[in-house]
Amino acid sequence: MKTQVFMEDLQHIYDELQSRQAELNSYFELLDKNKGHQKAEKLITFFLTMLNIPRDDESYMAALTRLVSLREDALVEVMKKNGFDEQKIQKKKEVAYGFVYDFHIQRHEALIQWIEQKKLLTPFYRSLIYGVHYVGQYMTLWQSEWTRHILHTVNLQLSEMFNGDDAKIFEMLQSESLLDKDTNGCVGDRCYSVLQQEGEAYKSVAYAEAFPKHVKNVTGALEQLVKRLALEQDDVFNQKEEWIAYFNAIKEAFEHSVPDELIGKWAEVDRRWMAVQTPLQVGHPLEYYEDHYRKAVALEWDLRIVNPQLQKSSSTKENIKNFASYMAKEFGADAEKIMAKNLKQVDETQLYIGQPMLYYAAEFNGLFSAQVVPNDEQISAELGKKIFAYADFVMQGKKAKPIMKLSVEMMGEAFVKAQRALIETSPDLWHELYDISTVGHEYGHILWIDADTEAKMNITGQFKNIEEFKATTGGLMAFFSNEKKELKDHMVDDLVSRAVGLMAWREVGEVLPYYCEGLIHLDILFGSGVITYDRQIRIHYNKYDMMKKAYDDAYAQLAKHYLKKVDASAYLNRYAVKENGVYFPLNTEVRVFVETYYALYKEIGQQTTVLS
Repeated sequence: MKTQVFMEDLQHIYDELQSRQAELNSYFELLDKNKGHQKAEKLITFFLTMLNIPRDDESYMAALTRLVSLREDALVEVMKKNGFDEQKIQKKKEVAYGFVYDFHIQRHEALIQWIEQKKLLTPFYRSLIYGVHYVGQYMTLWQSEWTRHILHTVNLQLSEMFNGDDAKIFEMLQSESLLDKDTNGCVGDRCYSVLQQEGEAYKSVAYAEAFPKHVKNVTGALEQLVKRLALEQDDVFNQKEEWIAYFNAIKEAFEHSVPDELIGKWAEVDRRWMAVQTPLQVGHPLEYYEDHYRKAVALEWDLRIVNPQLQKSSSTKENIKNFASYMAKEFGADAEKIMAKNLKQVDETQLYIGQPMLYYAAEFNGLFSAQVVPNDEQISAELGKKIFAYADFVMQGKKAKPIMKLSVEMMGEAFVKAQRALIETSPDLWHELYDISTVGHEYGHILWIDADTEAKMNITGQFKNIEEFKATTGGLMAFFSNEKKELKDHMVDDLVSRAVGLMAWREVGEVLPYYCEGLIHLDILFGSGVITYDRQIRIHYNKYDMMKKAYDDAYAQLAKHYLKKVDASAYLNRYAVKENGVYFPLNTEVRVFVETYYALYKEIGQQTTVLS
């Protein structure tokens, strides 16, 4: 098959995905009294009955958010409102996960069957798609036990042991050698092992030893995938050997049982993965947000597809390079040396703009809107990174989701209408903003990072809690360096709505870094006068230059912090303080707003409204 025909098939699949996602997003019409949605009503009624949650508009919204958007925070809030205790919530979350899994697996299988019937792509890539699905089902069956063991057992024990003091927990983990080592024998920035109790103490155990049945099932499925691919030829991209080497490396990494050799084994997975450069991409265990203490890498597994029509260069990439090299030059030779490596990674980074095609395991608890990986800095220094951005997917979701009462209360009806109108009437402009804010965010992650930066800055476990701010502000700095006048107000709107919205995630552990990011943004936004709060957020666009200077100063200080590799808590503590396990703003004005917002979120966070 010629490449052109393959790409036409790929576009056909992409368009079909868009259509199927639109059909799924239409479930939100259930909340519209004038429309309704019979299929969604039947499904959501059964779902809520199964969870023993009373049916009302708020529980319908939370259930739809769980089923369609794959986010469980809204459902947790509804359960809290209905008096469920923590133990009951965990059990119900598990039941909900199984329901969501069954629902989406059926959708995946219907799509795979459609591709097979139409004989799209090539036998090699149809085998790849089926094989990824086969592995994904076993990854999903493993997910619940992974969550139960790490998040709901060991981490709770550690928290109780040290009264929630993160610094003391990290000190113990370091002193007892309970963190995985990298290939140089130093403490790594992530783990592919779990802790098991031995009397009063703990020991590190590889996944293969901790979850033998699940690892055997996953590696068996990977073996079958490799056998299927071996029978076919990749006559379009000639990447058969790269694909097989990649899947074999994953199998070997999962099977390995020596904890201190696991980071090296998974680095080899990333190395093999970087060699695969086709418009279909697999996502394997790459990120580590859920486990705050040991950064155990989540059970990610998915298949991503590019949109051939959107595969073009990002203008943000050049802006990132220009501002970062200029800033590094101002900081001196050591900064320039690190930045030279970063900019090499930026140049080598592969950009894939598309959407998730199939997804499993940890991703049934939330899909990302963009991602830059691998996290392994040694591999990134060698081979660069991959950025994935889901512009169409995000836009579709924003258009489908109903108007939230909280947004109108906080931002005003005119603001909410303007945000909606931008997507509907100026999609090209929206895509440009997405490139700046989201793709820029992913490039922003790459900057100021040396091989040992995260390990040295994460002594108290706070690295991620400033890293997301660094990423978003990196994209913002790139925009400041090459401003487009027609985008300035839109950029402010996007930044403000992001910062405000992140306040809802105060108690959602796996997205705590984004909540902390929001706290820092709000300190700068309020401090510069670009926003004020008087029963509603007011945006003062005439304060743009003051806001810009405030971000310049905050980012310069942050970059120096990274260059010195000082513990991340020292930077976070300039903006936030932890009280009873929750981060609050230091700035009194910001704190008043944050407290007001969160109280309102708990009261009306799942209520929808209709614009006049």
